[in-house]
Amino acid sequence: MKLAMIGLGRMGGNMVKRLAGGGHDVVAYDVDAAPGAALAAEFDSVSAANDLQDMIAQLSAPRVVWVMVPHQFVDSTIAALLDAGMEAGDLIIDGGNSNYKDGQRRGCELAEQGILFADCGTSGGVWGLKNGYSLMIGGADAAIALIAPALTTLASNDGKGWGHVGPVGAGHFVKMVHNGIEYGMMQAFAEGFELMKAKDEFDLDMHQISRVWQHGSVVSSWLLDLTGDALEQDGDLSSLSDWMDDSGEGRWTVNESIDLGIPTPVLTLALQMRFRSREKDAFAGKIVNAMRAGFGGHPIRPVSQDE
Repeated sequence: MKLAMIGLGRMGGNMVKRLAGGGHDVVAYDVDAAPGAALAAEFDSVSAANDLQDMIAQLSAPRVVWVMVPHQFVDSTIAALLDAGMEAGDLIIDGGNSNYKDGQRRGCELAEQGILFADCGTSGGVWGLKNGYSLMIGGADAAIALIAPALTTLASNDGKGWGHVGPVGAGHFVKMVHNGIEYGMMQAFAEGFELMKAKDEFDLDMHQISRVWQHGSVVSSWLLDLTGDALEQDGDLSSLSDWMDDSGEGRWTVNESIDLGIPTPVLTLALQMRFRSREKDAFAGKIVNAMRAGFGGHPIRPVSQDE
């Protein structure tokens, strides 16, 4: 199939590469022209668009446009797409980390103009190009039918790593909870490693333990693999700050649990520990940051900025 990708950063650029490698034609656009030009030079099936009008002109109806921009720029991007000539029957997919309530609103607004909308939670980080992504998409059946071939190519495990999880909004809701769980899992690893590191009596080797746990342990996981990789390079993680950012999904998850009256103490405390990290240096924070840098390529503050 042929589709457009707006936003060619850490995730969007790799998604274009995976789509092109899977036989799809992609029109690539970013406010910075350089990434699109580089992708077009690397893949015959990728063309770079000069602007949104050019991008839309390169697509045939029904047009499919995947948006991979920060959530605060999604509304302005959609407005620009409408001005550029998107029409009834076309499809816009928001694949970033937007609040599901914004997705529901956008779906209703676009439906008034006959334009389809889908919200796709996208997980896989910088490893998605090689391993594929986990995709949780919400939208009408007609929208999913248009994008399904691309989803199958993008998804991990030979296309099994995607699911139509419900109507518009459901995709980002499921991804929101996914990220809340991620907070809790990383915090549990972090606390366990900090506890072991504090046991001076045994002089435990954190890297050795992480590698032992990777084989046959019930806590073996990708997050543990990333922890082991980081500890192998720097056993004390001395080059990392423990200052942990939160990108929004954790807060939204906790707020939703309050609205629904569903207890989520682990997820809530994991979010609170990110706030705590901004006040005092701790090894647990370094462990979480090592995992975040490993799976998502998230920027981590160097120690010098905390001093």
